Amino acid sequence: MHLVQRLAAVVLTLGLSAGLVGCGFHLKGTNPSTMPITYSKLSFALPADTEELEKQLSVYLTASGAQISQANDAYVLRVLNYTPRRQLLNGKLTEVLLRLTVTFQIEDRQGHALTEPRTITATRNYQYDVATVNTDNQQEIYLNHIIVDDVAQQIARQISNNRLPKLISQP
Repeated sequence: MHLVQRLAAVVLTLGLSAGLVGCGFHLKGTNPSTMPITYSKLSFALPADTEELEKQLSVYLTASGAQISQANDAYVLRVLNYTPRRQLLNGKLTEVLLRLTVTFQIEDRQGHALTEPRTITATRNYQYDVATVNTDNQQEIYLNHIIVDDVAQQIARQISNNRLPKLISQP
């Protein structure tokens, strides 16, 4: 009977492990050297009024192994376009669509582009009944924070996974 219990435990463990692997579960590494050597030192060149994006980028890129530095050998993460949009759709319920589009590229210190520009878009929406709600500012402020955080995560993930297409130099 003892052998049967052990066999059942082994089969159950293997079955659960196969189930986790089958659903796509995997442990995320915390190795600080996950950032490609090319972009291990970065500085930011961001438009005005993007302090929250800069803060979130610093958090996620540092966690990926990048060093945020103003040194001469640091590459520059330049945000070429930062466009927040708010669209209001009126009907029986009012729906607010929030969208943030950010275009960025990696440059050397002299301003020469090293990667093709990449555009990231994040969207959130919410609804409310005008007759029952006096203000929607709190929900909108919260969702704007979520959108900026989402964009920062996507940028950091693409940089740390080296998924940015290299700029093809023109002869």
